[in-house]
Amino acid sequence: GTSEQILNSPNHENTRGLLTCRPPAKSRPLRLPTVEQFTSGAQIDLSQESQQERADRHEHMYAQEPLIQVNELNTWYPIKKGILQRTTDFVKAVNGVSFNIYKGETLGLVGESGCGKSTLGRTLVGLEKSTGGSISYLGIDLNSLTREQRKEYRRKVQIIFQDPFSSLNPRVRIGEAISEPMRVHGLYKNTAERMEVSAQLLERVGLKADNLNRFPHEFSGGQRQRVSIARTLALKPEVVICDESVSALDVSVQAQVLNLLNDLKEELGLTFLFISHDLSVVKYMSDRVMVMNKGLIEELQEADALYSAPKSTYAESLISATF
Repeated sequence: GTSEQILNSPNHENTRGLLTCRPPAKSRPLRLPTVEQFTSGAQIDLSQESQQERADRHEHMYAQEPLIQVNELNTWYPIKKGILQRTTDFVKAVNGVSFNIYKGETLGLVGESGCGKSTLGRTLVGLEKSTGGSISYLGIDLNSLTREQRKEYRRKVQIIFQDPFSSLNPRVRIGEAISEPMRVHGLYKNTAERMEVSAQLLERVGLKADNLNRFPHEFSGGQRQRVSIARTLALKPEVVICDESVSALDVSVQAQVLNLLNDLKEELGLTFLFISHDLSVVKYMSDRVMVMNKGLIEELQEADALYSAPKSTYAESLISATF
């Protein structure tokens, strides 16, 4: 049909499902519908958290002490030139950034490609070394941690990467990929116990336990991302950094993974830093949203307030380009 007919008055259940499973602009259902619900005729629940319930939850959440405090954080990369490779300047990927993350919060982080979002996330988890400022976890500066304390911090703060195809080793079976972090951190008594936990984690993310001996190429993109989530959960983290973790998925699988992340957050008491360039997904998932531009935080507001009345010109231009 014409674009107008397909987008405004779709006839087939599959088409309606594809259009509906995207996070809506003006509401926030507790669960996103999936294509399978439309094609199977299953009942679709679009119930929402009320504005008062959301406000009460936020009041309680932000009355706590911050879980992570970031103060004037810098992550700069030197630009070297000449035969002697002298540093002439710096790429200021993260440049004087300050913010807090609270227990139980989903803090969204949006911005254009190259603005420093992923570098910030990787710096928080310890994959990139900061060049200035501080990161504190439960009030303790990471720079003062011993080697063992830093290892424990890395266990508690985990990351889910963007690409489910490259974040898993194609030569390593799924069971080994999930159990490896447990072995590195000395969790559980032996290999058999770690594999048993790996099987439980697979089931928790909606896969079958008998998939443990399969290789990554035997799974779809959405299934691989579920495996990556299971591997992240293996260390019982408190904070999970989702670095564009649904951007490589089609809209129906994306809805399933977003529902899964929210379910796990509720069940396990997780805290998320949710990084994405997709503003509709970030609005749906987040309690507050940070807007990043050229290494700086342009704006930080409660999600609905930011999208309805952005204060910065840059944030307004981003939002107007999407909604």
